[in-house]
Amino acid sequence: MSDVKYTIETFYSEEDEGYIAVVPELPGCSAFGETPEEALKEVKIAIELWIKAAKEMGKDIPKPMGKELLKEIVEKMAKI
Repeated sequence: MSDVKYTIETFYSEEDEGYIAVVPELPGCSAFGETPEEALKEVKIAIELWIKAAKEMGKDIPKPMGKELLKEIVEKMAKI
């Protein structure tokens, strides 16, 4: 598995009755799990598959924003 680090958001979905993990920097990259740990494990696999598919299609792969994205989210929340 790649050592590339992307921001992962995990939340509980009542509709799905489980946890969903999404990668905001990789459009459409998400995974489901019955526990937060399972969702995280699955989304790490999804990240690898997303990157592999993007490479095969010749698409750009976004660089991880990490702290910059977190700072942006915190600033938006502070304005609420």
